[in-house]
Formats: sequence, C-alpha cells, structure tokens
Amino acid sequence: MTITTTLGTALITGASSGLGAIYADRLAARGYHLILVARRIERLDALAATLAGKYGVEVRTIGADLSLPADLQRVAEELSSNAGITMLVNNAGVSTMGQVATTSRQAIAAMDAVNVTALTTLTYAALPAFLQRDRGAIVNIGSVLSFHVLPTSTVYSGTKGYVMNFTRGLQQEVAGTGVTVQLVLPASTATEIWELSGVPLTQLDPATVMAAEDCVDAALAGLDQGELVTLPSVEDQALWEQFDAARLALFAGAMRCKPASRYGVK
Repeated sequence: MTITTTLGTALITGASSGLGAIYADRLAARGYHLILVARRIERLDALAATLAGKYGVEVRTIGADLSLPADLQRVAEELSSNAGITMLVNNAGVSTMGQVATTSRQAIAAMDAVNVTALTTLTYAALPAFLQRDRGAIVNIGSVLSFHVLPTSTVYSGTKGYVMNFTRGLQQEVAGTGVTVQLVLPASTATEIWELSGVPLTQLDPATVMAAEDCVDAALAGLDQGELVTLPSVEDQALWEQFDAARLALFAGAMRCKPASRYGVK
C-alpha cells in the first residue's frame, strides 16, 4: 500500500550508498516519498525497491553523474519543476586525498564540480520554490574539514569550506521564513568515500570513526531540534559556539581604516 503523505518528497543526492542511503531509509521511515540520485543506477533501483516495499512510500530514481553539466541540469530541472519536493539533501561528494602538486587535474575538477558547483546549482534550483511556498528544508553535508586543513586535504577542505560559508549565508537569507537550511559537519564516518579517496578506513583509529547510521540519526535529531549547524560527533556544543564567537570577533576586529600597529605603517 502506498502512503499518502503531507511531508512531501525528499530528493537525496549520492543516495546509492553511505550517508545518502541511510538518509533515504530514515526519511522513508518518517513518511517522505523519495527521489534518489546517484551514478550507480542499479544500486539506486535496488534500494528504491527495498524502501518502497518496506515503508510503502513512492520512490523514484535518477541516474546522474553530478560532475557532468547535462546530468546536473536534469536534476536541477526536477527540483525547480516538481512542486511535491519539500526537502533537498545535498549529500553527494567527491574526495581525493593528496597534495595539490601530485593530484590530477581531473580529480581536482571532480571535487569542484560535485562538492561546489552541483551543491550550489541544486540549491539554487530548489530555493525559489521553497521560499514561494514558505516551506522546505535544505540539508548540506559539509565536514569537519570545512574548518580544518590537513596537508593532504587542501582541495577537499577548500570545497567543504565553501559548503560551510555558502550554507551559513543561506541561513541568514531565509531567516524568518518557513525554509530551513541545515549544515551538517561530520568527522570520520564509515562510508565508501574513504576507499575512493585513497585513504582506507583501516588506516584510521577505530575510536574516531562513526557509523554512518549514527551520523545520520544525529543529523536528523539536530534538524528536529532546530540546529542550524550539527556536528554529530562533538560532545561539547560550546566548542562550536566559541569557534563562531571568535569568527565574529575577528571580523569585527578587521573593520578599521588603518593598518595594525605591528606593521609600522604611518
């Protein structure tokens, strides 16, 4: 039996595995219809059949490589034209760990295309309709590497830093409306992205790696609680508050017309 839902439809990118597949399961369990987007259509179709049978929701699939302009445009058109979509989960991401000088141009281009361009394009496609209806949620998956850089994460951290600033700006734009924009900043999470990035999970301390299910459950709990920024693994919320306060203080301290005295400029 198909569920008739007032929650609407959630479109999830990168839904064939990892966090995206868990988001699909959890949102279907809540009663959302789904549109699942990923490159691996066989996996998507298998997941769609499982979720439709398990939860009685409608599940469609779109096979798309979001690094390709034509595929990205197809998904963007779905978002802009489908009035039933009430949630966008920008989960798709690409990671290649390595120093800039030894990383291929293709790998850098793929990170830029998926982590930055696709996320921005799909948000832009969904947002006007959400604002017009005064209803909708956008969930952008960043990373703790949005605010930290390793010698091997320069490009990836750069793209995820964009996700953080882009999302924080959007939150200010939609303040006071019925549209919610959540930034999720996971730390190390047990997904396939590690193997694809060139850093196997076996090289990480197991005590620092969160299960994908736990990460998504925490992120959804944060969404339910109205968090603008959710760090699933951070126990002390004051750490983020101190970080954000320091950012604002630094910005305020930069707003002066003269060079700092340490430069000796008269």
